[in-house]
Order: sequence, then structure tokens, then C-alpha cells
Amino acid sequence: MAHVDIPNQQSLDVKATLTEIQKLQTRTYRDHCGKFYTEGVRNFTKAVDNGFDISAIIYSEKLLTAPLARKLVRNQRRSGILTINITPEQFRHISCTERASGVGAIVRQRWSNLKQISLLSSSYWVALETVRSPGNLGTLIRTSEAFGGAGFIFIGNKIDPFDPDVVRASMSSLFSQKLVRTSYRALGHWLRHQDCTAIGASPDGSVDLDKFNYQQSTLLFLGEERQGLTQQQRELCQHLVRIPMIGAVDSLNLAVAGSLLMYEVYKSQKLCV
Repeated sequence: MAHVDIPNQQSLDVKATLTEIQKLQTRTYRDHCGKFYTEGVRNFTKAVDNGFDISAIIYSEKLLTAPLARKLVRNQRRSGILTINITPEQFRHISCTERASGVGAIVRQRWSNLKQISLLSSSYWVALETVRSPGNLGTLIRTSEAFGGAGFIFIGNKIDPFDPDVVRASMSSLFSQKLVRTSYRALGHWLRHQDCTAIGASPDGSVDLDKFNYQQSTLLFLGEERQGLTQQQRELCQHLVRIPMIGAVDSLNLAVAGSLLMYEVYKSQKLCV
């Protein structure tokens, strides 16, 4: 009688998890299952610290040298989360970074409901419809955390904040920002019930961004890199501010422009506290 090898549960878990990680590189699958893949000690640690729902952890004992991350892996395993140890070669095969850190996780996306969001004093949100470069969005998310922003409101379905390039560029800040997806109609209705100032950044703004009197609660509208603010965004803005520039330059990278605006809001709110 011929011998038949029956795969053990560990090998089945490894195969299924590696396959899912590959599938999570596509937005279609991310949207379908409501999950995403994140890699790196900083991202993994931040996801755990902020209470994200982790469905699986994959790590390489030989590659993962950070003591805190190793401890977190053990703690998550004890709590019942699927935790799989793979070889350095297997980990490098799925890694999207130059230097494989040795730990990654499949995480459930976290969205906030616009109706449950209230613009509190000394806080601001950023509203976007389209971003051409995922790296720009990641940078904006990182800047928002640095300057006290509460989160991002995405209008429509064009932006995917869980794109691997966005997650990587945010340098773990994604896990501390609230994310909302809504429509122009719902956003307009919400704004009418908020005590805040809606401001858009545009070259035809009536006042320089460093001269504007920002309120304690602010919603910042940023336009797409090439086209700028849409007409619908402009209709929701109460004020338009511009970035003063000299020389032949007539526009800035979205991440740079948005970061300058967020800093001005942060600086104004800090002075008012």
C-alpha cells in the first residue's frame, strides 16, 4: 500500500496565510474581506497598542530581533490569535520592504461613522476625494498625527487608505488616525450641524495660509495633485487659503502643501490653548 503524506495543520495554516497575504495586495480583495496586511515592527506594535483586530500574525524567529515585538507576538499567541513562525526565506518572499523585519499581520480595517464624529475644540480633520500618489496620502497621515489631527474623511470610493504603499508611507501613523468614508451629500449635512470652519487650499485663495485666523475646530479640504479642489469641495468650503510662493514655482506636492496647512492649524490651535 502506497504511503500518502497528510499535511499537518501548521503547514495548512502557513499555506493559507501566505496565499491571503498575496491576495491582500489587491484592492478588490481588501475591499471584499475588509482586511489589509501590514509589515514591520513599528506597524505591528502600533496596531496592537491601538487595539486593532488582528486575524493572523506571521513572523520569522530568526529575523525578528526586537525584544518588544517578540514579546507582543507571544502575548498575541496566548490570546488565541493565529501566529505562524516561518523561515527567513519564506518571509523575504512576501516582504515588500528592502529589509525584512521579520513580523507582519493581517489586520481588519477600522472605519468610523461620520454621524458619530464630532469636531471637538482644538481638533481638525482632513477631507479628500482623490489622491494621485499613495505615498502622498501616507505622508499626510503621518503629518496629521504629528500635528494633532484627528483623522481623514474620504469622499467617495476613489481613495484606499489601506493600500500597501499608503500603510508603508504613513510610518504606522495610520493606526492612530480615525478614517471615515462618506458622500458629498452626507458631508454637507454633517457640516451644517458642526461648529467648525471648512477651509480649502487653493492658488486662488483670498488670504495667505499663515495670515488666516483659524478656529478651534477645522475641516481642511485638499484637492487632487494636478486638478486641485473640485467644484463640490469648493461649495463646502467657507474660506480658501493660498500658499505664498516666489520664483517660477506655481504649485507644490500635495503632501507638502497639506503638511504646511496642517502645521498652520496646529500652530494656531496651540496658541489658543
